[in-house]
Amino acid sequence: MPDSGSFLHWLKQNSTPMSRRTTAIAAALSVLALGSPLITGCTNPLGIHYFNQGVEKYKAGNYQGAIDDYTKSIEMNSQNPDAYYNRAIAKYESEDYQGAIDDYTKAIEIDPEYTSAYDNRGHTRIALEKDYQGAIADFTKAIEIDPQSINAYINRGAAKYNLKDYQGAIFDYTKAIEINPQNAVAYRNRGDIKVKFKDDYQGAMADLSNALEINPHDDEAYYLRGHAKLKLEDRQGAIDDWSKTLEINPQNSYAYLNRGTAREQSNDMKGACQDWRKAADLGLKNPAKWVVLAGCS
Repeated sequence: MPDSGSFLHWLKQNSTPMSRRTTAIAAALSVLALGSPLITGCTNPLGIHYFNQGVEKYKAGNYQGAIDDYTKSIEMNSQNPDAYYNRAIAKYESEDYQGAIDDYTKAIEIDPEYTSAYDNRGHTRIALEKDYQGAIADFTKAIEIDPQSINAYINRGAAKYNLKDYQGAIFDYTKAIEINPQNAVAYRNRGDIKVKFKDDYQGAMADLSNALEINPHDDEAYYLRGHAKLKLEDRQGAIDDWSKTLEINPQNSYAYLNRGTAREQSNDMKGACQDWRKAADLGLKNPAKWVVLAGCS
């Protein structure tokens, strides 16, 4: 087993304190909202009844019941885009992604200006087969119809992010912020790119701090800001942000991993060992090796 000095050298050469969860920015994608119960082009009272009943069943979490009711409403009026739209949402929640895409497509055929149908279809293309290019086409169409669509800009930015078009993603997040300067997700996602791919740590700090002012419960924003602070050699600030991450989400193994590394760099080997051991308990493999190599008791 290496002595303390040799271990610290090994850690500096082999650790990846900036590593993070390999998750897509799923939170950036829009929440699928129900269409208005005041449905378009339907004057059949029974059709309206089934539509509104479907809305209530969806709200209660009875997605199959909602699908059945929307289907009955569609049988009474096949040209009602809202019924297809809402049935698509219920199918999405039931993980019938292809069925949802088909219903969004039908809603768009009936109403080619249905902005949220394009937006949600793009979201669903990603869920079905990670069709980011197809999703970008849908988000772009939504923006053409409604240039003030914040969700479409954020969603398109998320799709570009996953295609490694980071500058394009920054453009879209910036547009979302211009439309609504109180959108925490846009700030968080733009800060994510700046800290990980642009080496713009000061810019990332500003974006992530803005996100946290708007939403102080965003554990991912604290997590990312911790990285920016560590890169700026503010180790205590990084430790504080990762501690805040863990207050909100105690299952974030990477926050333990990175806080442990920051503590090691601050000569707090006891604290580092505790964090690495916790990260190992949560399933990370490298920290388990570090616990042994560091001689953690």
